[in-house]
Amino acid sequence: MIRSEIRSMISQITPLDREEVEHIAFVENWIDSGAEIFRITKPATPDPHLVAYFLLIDQSEQRLLLVEHKKANLWLPAGGHVEYNEHPKDTVTREMLEELGIQADFLSEKPFFLTVTKTTGEKDTHKDVSLWYILRGSITTSFPFDKREFHSIRWFQPSEIPLDQSDPHMHRLLQKLILQGFFPSNIIEEGSLLF
Repeated sequence: MIRSEIRSMISQITPLDREEVEHIAFVENWIDSGAEIFRITKPATPDPHLVAYFLLIDQSEQRLLLVEHKKANLWLPAGGHVEYNEHPKDTVTREMLEELGIQADFLSEKPFFLTVTKTTGEKDTHKDVSLWYILRGSITTSFPFDKREFHSIRWFQPSEIPLDQSDPHMHRLLQKLILQGFFPSNIIEEGSLLF
């Protein structure tokens, strides 16, 4: 059953910090409660519901790809809502084709990071339970991205990301990427991230 598979996958995430420990525990309890975890009705029913983010990383160029999301008015990883009974990895594969126009190349089949976040930029705010996946990318790739959803897309060095205009957990994601060796520890200018 997909719920138990998602539950097992979440329990295998190695947490970065106390906040991620708390988010994982919240999501485990939420799934165990029997509550609906997939979005059934747009924009926010049920609240919360599952989302899959995917972050493309070009390790040789030490850059990551973010999209300038129209509805949220933020620089975010690409991604989308997990459809009913869909595996979040399949969500990433589907959304990668829909939003960026290319095939997904996973660095790991499992989510790297988990967050619970109240949405912004919409009338009906709600909580997203976001599973963050890491994919291989290249700054030389041309993306026929979805202009209905995104103003633009851009490769950023970690120190260039406008953290005040991004997901509220982006600084923590960057910290985890550095600690897990995706980027060298000296890539962030001292004091630019609040670790």
